[in-house]
Amino acid sequence: MSREFITLSHHFLEQQRNYPNATGKFTDLLLQIGVAAKRVSYQVNKAGLMDILGSLGYENVYGESVQKLDMFSHNIYFDALDHMGLLCAIASEEQEEFIPIPEKYPTGPYVFLFDPLDGSSNIDANVSIGTIFSIHRKISQVPRGAEEDCLQPGRKQVCAGYILYGSSTMLVYTAGKGVHGFTLDPGVGEFVLSHPNMQFPSPEKSKNILSINMGNYNQWDSGTQKYIDSISRFSQKPYTYRYVGSLVADFHRTLLYGGIFLYPGSHQKDAKNPYYKLRLLYEAAPLAFIAEQARGKASTGKENILNIFPDSLQYRVPLAIGTKYDVEAYEAYLASIGS
Repeated sequence: MSREFITLSHHFLEQQRNYPNATGKFTDLLLQIGVAAKRVSYQVNKAGLMDILGSLGYENVYGESVQKLDMFSHNIYFDALDHMGLLCAIASEEQEEFIPIPEKYPTGPYVFLFDPLDGSSNIDANVSIGTIFSIHRKISQVPRGAEEDCLQPGRKQVCAGYILYGSSTMLVYTAGKGVHGFTLDPGVGEFVLSHPNMQFPSPEKSKNILSINMGNYNQWDSGTQKYIDSISRFSQKPYTYRYVGSLVADFHRTLLYGGIFLYPGSHQKDAKNPYYKLRLLYEAAPLAFIAEQARGKASTGKENILNIFPDSLQYRVPLAIGTKYDVEAYEAYLASIGS
């Protein structure tokens, strides 16, 4: 017997009915994100047949090579959202500063922050990649937005989500009432509810997956090195190592199967190797909101990711994210050795 066919628009309209005073703007924004996601998915699926693979030949503000698909995805989302009268500003990982809505368009009560295409350097190898997004309410009095609208802690998010472009395309989101996943049905061109009320598995059902780049072992802080050594040697239920190198793909697997994803800090620093890699506003905070709504947790190892107040759009953090049990075990271990 087939499952009930609930599209993205059906789902959002049902959710909207729970709020009698809703204007519909938030629903319109989420639906337009879905439209942009379908456009990016289409282009990603035929990237090998078009001249949109490889680097553009310059670096972004983080010193990373900008891929053609990064900017392609950035432009698709920007063009889909800037004219709707729903946003006051957009902030993209690919831009050093936030982008006010153009003067020719009306503005709205929300700000949209996103990583247009996480893991894009892997696409030549046909590895899953993704878009991560976050939505905040406007808090400034500036009509077309101000940086303070973007520099809010993750706890203030009204919505966060990601789109995974892989063997199938999935949109996973939370608006503070649980986590729901939709799979793009290519036959009808619609996102269909496939994973309602997603939650991390319990400790008894977890597959104990540890997702970390072991190639960076010598660069990690000493506390994380000791933690990995400890669980590798003494854990009663051994961990299985899995690491794709695409944050969205690694997080999605952790959400489905359990365990923990770690991207720790480094004890080295230079232009190409900052102490921390992941961006709070574009990567860590959105995924942390999803994790918490799925009964998981996200931490720096010492502090809840959602409680951090960023002081710049480029604010970076170490990240431990996964089941609440695994993340708290990591925090407890670091605290026990004074790290």
